[in-house]
Amino acid sequence: MAIKSIQFNQHTLDISYEILNPEAQVDLIILHGWGSNKNLMKKVFSPYMDTFRHIYIDLPGFGNSTCNLALTTKDYARVVELLMVHLNASKDIIMGHSFGGKVALLLEPSVLVLVSSAGIYVPKSIKVRAKIALFKFLKIFGLTKFREFFVAPDAKKLSEPMYQTFKNVVNENFADEFSNFKGKALLCWGKEDTATPLSSAKKINKLIKDSSLLTYEGDHYFFMNNAKDISQNIEKTFLKTLEHK
Repeated sequence: MAIKSIQFNQHTLDISYEILNPEAQVDLIILHGWGSNKNLMKKVFSPYMDTFRHIYIDLPGFGNSTCNLALTTKDYARVVELLMVHLNASKDIIMGHSFGGKVALLLEPSVLVLVSSAGIYVPKSIKVRAKIALFKFLKIFGLTKFREFFVAPDAKKLSEPMYQTFKNVVNENFADEFSNFKGKALLCWGKEDTATPLSSAKKINKLIKDSSLLTYEGDHYFFMNNAKDISQNIEKTFLKTLEHK
């Protein structure tokens, strides 16, 4: 594990990363989801794809990376780009799980691997909308101390900068960004995913012209039991890009 200090918007962010197969010529950048970290992704994917240089990154505010300001998804992409410059890394293949998928998309790699990616807006249930309305009503009377009873599980116990960041990124609709992506995309999804449902995968598959969709048994973390097959398909997808050059 290593840490690089990145200067961003007059703040210093310490970004933790780890590189495997450092002599490999093709870069594979792997980005985790919200509330996760690089160690989970490394544990799952490090046994595979040994012809690629794996770069595992803790996104700002997660794992061993710091975050002392509110960020947007575009900010996250820019921070990753700045780290890539330091690592002399290329945008050959970038994989992103959940929130990391949106960051990966904005980086515009040659091969985009979306693993149960966020980015398609899913309307909130009546129950959730009612909770939001009640919290806004209480906020008028200064009763924000009850916030933890109303915020999403992913937002509880966050620092103030990270809570603001969560609010910035949670309800984004990246339909236009998916539609404008010009590279090759591989979509991998869990059939029982409720966080980013399979319906989102089907929409993304239609929006990205050169994309393919693979489905697996499992939920939002289906990839933990299917890493070998996902890895083999990533390798096949990358070879196809070489054939067309």
